[in-house]
Amino acid sequence: MSGHEVDWAKDGASGYSTFVNGTYDVCVFDVMMPHMDGFDLTEKIRARGNITPIIFLTAKKMKEDMIKGYRVGADDYLNKPFDIEILLLKLEALFSRSGSVNLAPVEESYSLGEYRYEVKPRLLHVKDAPKKLSPKEGALLEMLCRHLNDVTPREKALVEIWKEDNYFTTRSMDVYIAKLRKYLKGDASVKIENVHSSGYGLYVK
Repeated sequence: MSGHEVDWAKDGASGYSTFVNGTYDVCVFDVMMPHMDGFDLTEKIRARGNITPIIFLTAKKMKEDMIKGYRVGADDYLNKPFDIEILLLKLEALFSRSGSVNLAPVEESYSLGEYRYEVKPRLLHVKDAPKKLSPKEGALLEMLCRHLNDVTPREKALVEIWKEDNYFTTRSMDVYIAKLRKYLKGDASVKIENVHSSGYGLYVK
């Protein structure tokens, strides 16, 4: 109904078979499925080296479930009951970021207004004055850049960069966000915004 071509599978095992025999721009998985749950399905797909974006759409709302979802390789997590417009917006955001996902190259640098960020050397350039970022600063800025003009889920950043989601790592992440805001304050068109109850967004106007 929304103009997307969709293949549907009734359980995790048939979902995996469908996936390996097709080519997809994005996958939407439930967690509680017979024969193979969504977490195991995602792990099997990621074990193949495949980076196709995956959204969990599930009734499992516990924080531990969300952390596990991101840890096994999900790109987003949406709880039931859900708003179909929100799901469609999340899908469109993944489409716009991924392009041809299975062949997508890793970005080596990002343009952010007057700034340019080189990922591997962790250099933030502005007016020919590069600043070397720390490993966590660099990883966090790269993740924000990958979700440019969209929301970076807090849980995803904590699990991937800090390897743990708790009170102390959350406070640590807030400190690093403040540092990145300071580094980027020279260009008013570049903003890192706190998205309530979701995470952070890096926006370039």
